[in-house]
Amino acid sequence: MSPARPGDTPASDSRSSAPVLVFDSGVGGLSVAAEIRRQWPQLSLAYVCDNAALPYGTKPDDWLIPRIVQVCVAAVEASGARALVVACNTASTLALTALREALSIPVIGTVPAIKPAAALARARQSAARREKCEPPVFALLATSATVRRAYTEQLIRDFAADCRVIRVAADPLVAEAERRLRGEPARPEVVAASLADLAAVEALEVMILGCTHFPLLGADISQVLGESRVALVDSGAAIARRVAEVLALGAAAQAADQQVAQEAEQQVAQAVQPAPPEHMALATDARQPGLATALASQGFAAPQALSFDD
Repeated sequence: MSPARPGDTPASDSRSSAPVLVFDSGVGGLSVAAEIRRQWPQLSLAYVCDNAALPYGTKPDDWLIPRIVQVCVAAVEASGARALVVACNTASTLALTALREALSIPVIGTVPAIKPAAALARARQSAARREKCEPPVFALLATSATVRRAYTEQLIRDFAADCRVIRVAADPLVAEAERRLRGEPARPEVVAASLADLAAVEALEVMILGCTHFPLLGADISQVLGESRVALVDSGAAIARRVAEVLALGAAAQAADQQVAQEAEQQVAQAVQPAPPEHMALATDARQPGLATALASQGFAAPQALSFDD
């Protein structure tokens, strides 16, 4: 996850009922929204996806930056958001500075979890490999754009200079995650093909899921690589914690959330639980087949079309 920046100042208490807006190119950001909701179930959320331009990972940088800013500015205005979570590694490694300059609300980014992955790889390395002075090994599974980004290279130099980092571009997994959330049949062969080279690396014990779509395929990825052999690292939990820091969500709010959760459990035991409220969703292609199904899986309403100056 991205470090604190000037734009990450705590949101004003006067906007405490305004939603946190989660942004992604597609529905991969729902994995981040789910983690935020798990940690803070009473926090109001909104979601926006630029699915008309999916996938971001294959688009040129000079086209993506203004596009990302235009979509996010329009979505913040439409939702009245008090903070923006950029739940997209490609957008974060490319456009965080531009977004923070364009918006007056906190902007929380998502970048590959190089630092924790390196620490875990060092901890999991066998004594035999250490005695041979072999480097710790971990993999970065991401989109083409994230794998080649200078920001990613700098993170590796800063936090994993002593490690062997295997970078794998797995753009087909973005489409596979999108398909599954739309309710289409799973294609495990797509996952297996994307991971074929990594599965042959005996020293591999840690892998970063460097795209927010990829945790949605976590079970399949673990099956290919070996659930007990390779630990998967993603940024979802860290992003949720950063949201709490930026919005100054304290112990009192957490206690209130826990009380609500306990009451909900009692309702399930005693009667039919009422449906949870739907959260606002926006999309640049609101008519995309299956999009409403994917959004509904995480409690979001049917998408509204997002208008912006293209």
